[in-house]
This record gives sequence, structure tokens and C-alpha cells, in this order.
Amino acid sequence: MTNPRGKLQTAFRRYRAPLLNALLFNGWAAALSYRCGLHGRLGVTRHRVTLPAARALPRPLRIAFASDFHAGPTTDPALFDALFDCLAQERPDVLLLGGDFISGKAENLAALSAGLARCEPPLGKFGVYGNHDLWADDELMGRMLADAGVRMLVNRHVTLPAPFDAVSICGLDDPWAGAPDAGAAFAGAADVRVLLMHAPDGLLLLGGERFDLAFAGHTHGGQVAFRDGKPLILPQGPLGRSHYHGRYDTAGDGPLIVSRGIGCSTIPLRINADPELVICTIE
Repeated sequence: MTNPRGKLQTAFRRYRAPLLNALLFNGWAAALSYRCGLHGRLGVTRHRVTLPAARALPRPLRIAFASDFHAGPTTDPALFDALFDCLAQERPDVLLLGGDFISGKAENLAALSAGLARCEPPLGKFGVYGNHDLWADDELMGRMLADAGVRMLVNRHVTLPAPFDAVSICGLDDPWAGAPDAGAAFAGAADVRVLLMHAPDGLLLLGGERFDLAFAGHTHGGQVAFRDGKPLILPQGPLGRSHYHGRYDTAGDGPLIVSRGIGCSTIPLRINADPELVICTIE
């Protein structure tokens, strides 16, 4: 079976969702983990980015970035309630979503969709798909996300309304399970370009396209890490191994901010890799 972007679905992936549900007792293991504090503690990480004078904005732009929710048997939905409460307090101008909305089947997105619908940042909500999403029914997920007011950016950009009409959000398809096309994502974009992608490895596929700020997830900060934050097992991908959490300078472009994400993948456990909401102000 081939999905809409031509990815072969293996037997392992077809049977992965029911197997994961069975091994984790249909979410009971995640619920116990959350109640024992083993999902980590959700926090807010703040960044500031200063643009060159030639691309200065009329006022600061506050961007919220959240990624890697993994709604399903590995993540207790109470964590999403905490996230949406935090977003309501932060009141960002725009909300960016870095993919991996689900673990397992696409219908697990229902645990997120009501909360996403309640979020109403004045400049909109935009997302990209992650590898877990593309292993599932991403067409169904696209409809569910659209119903929640989220616009998905698959190799395309959207320019924000005034007074931020000099800013484009450029969404790149997942480098692992998708078909990234940087030329299409950046074609006709405005002067200030915010790159939204699931995995840091997307930087290797830009083909010289310029950006002022980039966001990625995928790594979970390792999800289980040593006390100094270094992952016990390094994430997948050449840049995932070196850019697993935090802010990274890029030659000739703006900074890349890699989030630890929100939920848990594979096992319902986070150690020394707390979930985080990123708030970045472009000045």
C-alpha cells in the first residue's frame, strides 16, 4: 500500500498501532506514568531573535512552537490540557505545530483536536506533518486539523496578515517519511522567512533557500537523557545527533530552535528531557 506521497507501508507499520496499544494496555501505562510524574514537567522555553535592520518588523512578533504530541497510548491526554492552559496564558500571535501529532492510528488525534480548536491566536495556526503522521492516515488527519482551524503547510508557505505581511511561514515536508521540496516551500515567500519543519535534517535539503528563523522537533531531546541533557540514545538522523535540543546558529541564515516536544514516543517515559512549549519573540 502506498500513501498519498508514495511511501511504502510495511507490515510492521500496519501492525504497529494495535501492537503498541496492547503492550501499553490501551493507554493505562501512560496514565500511570503521568500520575507518577514520569512524563516530565511541562515548561516554557523562551527565545528572542533580532532581525537585520533592513527586515525590521513594525512590532515584536510572538511565536509559539509545539511539536511531537504523540497522542495515543504513549502519552496521557492530561499533558495536552496543561499545554493548552499554558498557551491560553502566553497568548502568542501565531501558533506553529511541528508534527508527530499522533502515535499509532490517525483517530488518536481526537485527543488534541478540541484543544487546538480552542486556541485562537490572532494570526493563525499552522503545522507540518511528522514521520508518525505520515505512517498513518494523513489525509484523515488533515481533515481533522482543518476542522480545528490548523492550516497544514506541505511544501508551501503562507504570508501573515498585516502588520506582519513581511513574514512568511514556510512549511517543509518531513525528510524521513515525506517528499520535501524546499523550492516549492519558499517560492514567492516574503522577506522575513520562518522555516517550519519536523526534523532538524530538513536543513540539509534546503538547496540554498534562505531563512531568518527555523523550528524543528522530532528529537524529543532524547526523551531519556543524562542529567546534563545529553540523550542516552541519540535521535535518528545526521543533524538529529548533533542538534537534539536548543538553539543552534546556522551559517548565513537565522537560528534553528529544536524543541524537546510535548509527548512520549514508543515508551510513556521522559527522564531529564521535560516537555516544553517554545515561545520565540522576533524583534
